[in-house]
Amino acid sequence: MKIKKRYYLKKKKLKEVQEKLGDYAELIKPKSKVEIIETDLPDILLVDGEPLVMMLDDEPLPTVKGALKMDIKSSYVVVDMGAVKFVAKGADVMSPGIVDADPSIEEGNLVVIVEESHKKPLAVGRSLISGTEMIENREGKAVKSLHYIGDDIWNLEI
Repeated sequence: MKIKKRYYLKKKKLKEVQEKLGDYAELIKPKSKVEIIETDLPDILLVDGEPLVMMLDDEPLPTVKGALKMDIKSSYVVVDMGAVKFVAKGADVMSPGIVDADPSIEEGNLVVIVEESHKKPLAVGRSLISGTEMIENREGKAVKSLHYIGDDIWNLEI
């Protein structure tokens, strides 16, 4: 991954990012040093040196490392154990592999994909259908995977 620029986020922009993060705003604690690194992949926010938030289409969402630091209560998709090894390698999530999802998810929302037994985050993606459709459908893609365990963002060393 090639880093194009690296700089500290201005307070105004930081406040804007925190508002957009919603439930995940607690990833950025008061007095944290927040830097943004512009890469050939999505831009990444370093919170005290850790890649906890990424920017997709000017919309912030937690990285898998950021999601691991939180108790996920919203915008989640739970996959069965059979889907774990595929999702962890970057595969899109198919409807048959979903056992639960946040009913408030709408098509196009950014979601965190977790496994069913320990609720640990495996990936971050964009929903292709609503949360209720994810649970009801038995065929087709439900979530487009954007970032997963083991990809360039996960392995980012600063």
